[in-house]
Amino acid sequence: MIINYTKMHGLKNDFIIIDARAKKIFLNKKNIQKISNRKKGLGCDQLVIIEKPKKKKTSAFIKFYNSDGSITKACGNATRCVAFLLMKEFKRKKIALETESTLVNAFLTKNNQVSVDIGKAYFKWKQIPLKRKVNINKVNFNIDSYINPTLINVGNPHIIFFMQNLKKINLKKVGPKIEKNPLFPERINVNFAKILKNNKIELRVWERGAGITKACGTGASATAVAAIKNKLINKRICYIHMDGGKLKIEYKKNGHIVMTGPIKTVKKGILNNYF
Repeated sequence: MIINYTKMHGLKNDFIIIDARAKKIFLNKKNIQKISNRKKGLGCDQLVIIEKPKKKKTSAFIKFYNSDGSITKACGNATRCVAFLLMKEFKRKKIALETESTLVNAFLTKNNQVSVDIGKAYFKWKQIPLKRKVNINKVNFNIDSYINPTLINVGNPHIIFFMQNLKKINLKKVGPKIEKNPLFPERINVNFAKILKNNKIELRVWERGAGITKACGTGASATAVAAIKNKLINKRICYIHMDGGKLKIEYKKNGHIVMTGPIKTVKKGILNNYF
């Protein structure tokens, strides 16, 4: 069986995408780690599998795997990449897709940018989720001065710290400590953000199961929502600047979050050499 792949990225947040709609494909943890490895494999932040839709009026069901082989229920930039592929295939400018966390609607905008409505944000401790009930506005990790974070689930769990100086953050050291804290039964994505202007935010992200990434769509979404929720900005549309570029995030009055940004196809090939 020949398995084809497409490598794409959204703001250098990169993915190996496999179409399994015609025939189911099973990859174990070791397969995913080997494919994702940047030295011995194809190299990617996440691996994505496209399957047949489970619900009517949707075009596909998407599964996401982190580079360490773990499952994640949502990935904003990967969803935008898959949406672009399928809109091109079906010759549409709008498409509905299913993920483990929700149903998402995607749209093709000007300059071939892709917008995705990833649904609503959730703030209760069970929704994050946390291992036990705590005051989520006063979580203290006893790591330097990183206190009073905002905890949000936008399809996957995020913790956001607003800082004045992001350059002082040792993300490789602090990221995994917070990600794997016992308080988070599903681990957590760690975000450090700085307000630049009323509608511009700088962001650095440590993704659970992937480490430091050039960009993170759900991280950008969670950060924008946190900034609005905490009244750090007063606009519902803002731009999140990451190492790989910027994403436009709109936090609508109905609670839905829409992210918009560019995507790019890197290459296509056959995966069989990695088994």
